[in-house]
Amino acid sequence: MTTIAFIGLGIMGGPMAANLVKAGHDVVGYNRHPEPVERLVTAGGRGADSAAQAVAGVDVVITMVPDSADVEAVALGDDGIYAHLSSGALHIDMSSIRPDVSASVAAAARARGLRALDAPVSGGEQGAIEASLSIMVGGEAADFEEARPILEAVGTTVVHCGPSGSGQTVKAANQLIVAGTIELVAEAIVFLEAYGVDTEAAVTVLAGGLAGNRILDRKAAGMLAREFQPGFRIDLHHKDMGIVTAAAREKGVVIPLGAVVAQLIGSLRAQGHGGLDHSALLKVVEQLSGRDQDGLV
Repeated sequence: MTTIAFIGLGIMGGPMAANLVKAGHDVVGYNRHPEPVERLVTAGGRGADSAAQAVAGVDVVITMVPDSADVEAVALGDDGIYAHLSSGALHIDMSSIRPDVSASVAAAARARGLRALDAPVSGGEQGAIEASLSIMVGGEAADFEEARPILEAVGTTVVHCGPSGSGQTVKAANQLIVAGTIELVAEAIVFLEAYGVDTEAAVTVLAGGLAGNRILDRKAAGMLAREFQPGFRIDLHHKDMGIVTAAAREKGVVIPLGAVVAQLIGSLRAQGHGGLDHSALLKVVEQLSGRDQDGLV
């Protein structure tokens, strides 16, 4: 058993922390809003009133917060966790942030006698609940091996991708693929509906062929029903697409399709739909096609 501080108990972090409890770890959780902490306590974990209190005396801390600035504040702020962790402690950041920020946070950790891994995840809320996440990790190989049993309690595909920032680079590529796939599934659904096809039957046969993908498996039913309760919010995917487009430009890599999808996600967010699931890209396709939710012109 390892005592783990878990900072950030949202849609993803909450079930991940609960799965660490199920795996036998002593988990101390902190979240800005108290309800997720209460859920963790009900699941067998412990609660803390601050991040500093959560990390007191622990050897491992996991952070799962929304953006780069949040990670920097939690780790490096005047009362951040790096000011309270014991020498040699391991920080596993499972947020999705800029690769360069992950690298700089890791450097700051080393300067303080700490260790850091960037370990963003893919698989959405359901993957977090099922402990079936894909986890891409950047950092020192020895630190990765130490962290592996913890990561395997929340994910089924756990891979070391290289030095600090590598996990975030792979996650950026992941978000590029996911956004593009959601957009194509949305276009296919609106196309099928325009022709009056039995869309549930169509999705079944498409999922069984070369067009099969996780988006069809996990998102198509909600898209057909126009149910966009978030597993992963448009706001967060908008942030991630900003990361991948900026990183691609920095290296001179052209991502024309990704750039278009990034604009469509930005459009949806600008219309006030940032709190919806990213599968709500379907709404933009409907708007551009001049069709209402019933598929009628």
